[in-house]
Formats: sequence, C-alpha cells, structure tokens
Amino acid sequence: MKKKILIRKESGEMEPFSREKLMRSLVSSGAREADVNAIINELESWVFDGMSSKKLHDRAFVLLSRRQLGTAAKYKLKKAMMELGPTGYPFEILVGEVFRRQGFQVEVGQTLNGHCVTHEVDVIATKGKEQHFIECKYYQHTGKNANVQVPLYIRSRVDDLIRYRNTLPAFSDYTFHGGVVTNTRFTTDAISFGECTGLSLLSWDYPKGNGLKELIDKEGIFPVTVLTKLLLAEKQKLMNQGLVLCSQLMDEPEALFAVGLDEKRQKKVMEELRFLCAD
Repeated sequence: MKKKILIRKESGEMEPFSREKLMRSLVSSGAREADVNAIINELESWVFDGMSSKKLHDRAFVLLSRRQLGTAAKYKLKKAMMELGPTGYPFEILVGEVFRRQGFQVEVGQTLNGHCVTHEVDVIATKGKEQHFIECKYYQHTGKNANVQVPLYIRSRVDDLIRYRNTLPAFSDYTFHGGVVTNTRFTTDAISFGECTGLSLLSWDYPKGNGLKELIDKEGIFPVTVLTKLLLAEKQKLMNQGLVLCSQLMDEPEALFAVGLDEKRQKKVMEELRFLCAD
C-alpha cells in the first residue's frame, strides 16, 4: 500500500495530500477540467512528504498561470488577501463592498458615540431601518485565527453603541446588529460565543457555503492584490491611492500609468481586469 504524503499546513498541523481537495480549489477558481487534471497529475509526481501547503499552492498557481492567466488570479485569492496589509484599511474597504453588493449603504472608518465612550467602527452598513456595526479583524498569516476574545470585546462595544443610539430620536425605530469579519478563521469558541450572543460572524469559510471566499467569488469583489502582472510594490501604491478593488482600477485605468507601468504591461493588466470584472 502506497504511503500517504503529508502536507504541512501554516498552523504546523500535518494533513494527507488530497487530490480531491486540490481539485476543488482549482475548479472553484474557474479552471478548465483538462487543465485541472493535467496540473494535478504533474503535482502528484512532484509533491513530497513534509512539503508546506504554501509551496504546493504556489506551484499549482504557476502551472495554472501558464494555462489560464485570469483564472490563476482567482486561484491566488487567499494569498492575495494576505497582501492587503500591513494596515487593515484595505480589508475594511473590501468588507464594505461586500455589504454594498448586498444592498446596504456603507460607511467605512467612522468614529461614533457610545453610551460610555466613543468607538472607531470599521464598517457601518445600513439598509432601511436596519443598521450593522462591523469590526474587521485582519491578519497577514493564515495560521492566525480570531479567538473568543475578539467577539467578547466586540459584543461589549456594540452594546455600548446600541445603548446610546436607542436614546436618539433619529434611531427610535431602528434595529441594530453587531458583527465581526476576518480574512482567516474563527476558533470554535469564537463561533459559539458569536452565535450565542447574536453577533454575525463572517470568515474565510464561515458560514459554510457562504463565507468570505464564496461572497468574493460570487460578487466579483477581487482585490488588486490578485493581479498577477503587478509587483507587490505597485499594488501597494495603488492601495495607498485608495484603489483596493479590481473594479475600482477598472474604472480608473490611468492609475496604472501613474504607478509606472509602460503601455505593454498596462495592456496585460487590463486583460486580467476584464476577466475578473466580467459580469
């Protein structure tokens, strides 16, 4: 019986190499069946025991980019989320867009009065008489998860905000909610506390089937960090100008010239953007 090859996750935990899991990740990015099979066959002959999951997925990305450039950009979404830093503000812009696509009016980075103290609120999402106060927890490493201390802290802040807003005539018939969004994952205790206290939680893969990854894919809310034809420093320059999303860059293509791209590279980036921003 053939020995199972173990892959080292970012958390340090070891798990068996799974052809099926790798296939799902490639298919979900939009890769063609023939390309998926060819890539996995090549990886199976190359992978070795103890390899990091990062090295495995980096290799899959290289192979996919040789075949389908726009699809490769989607495939590197998880890594691209880690490149939104070092500040958490670009992530707040992305989260705000997630709520905007769901019909909410959105404000990002606001300071609001609470009953006891003032609070910096990452995202305020309002739809009719329903208002959400959202905290964004951004991490630059996939092995870092939001533990129970995060929703514990946010619950107390949200309660202070709600207590004050309930005294204001302008919000007399509003319903208020609190939530936490992270680009990684929540611990089991964090999810249990959030569900028990009425906080909405959104992470990379939670709620199952409707997590952040699925919402980004479904709505096409791709950050500029997925673009394969830009250097990280160029992406950072764009984000410093407030251009965090591919859709924003699609509307302001002249920004590519401003960060130093020649006409040839601009054309390649625009091809990728058109694929990612297609309806």
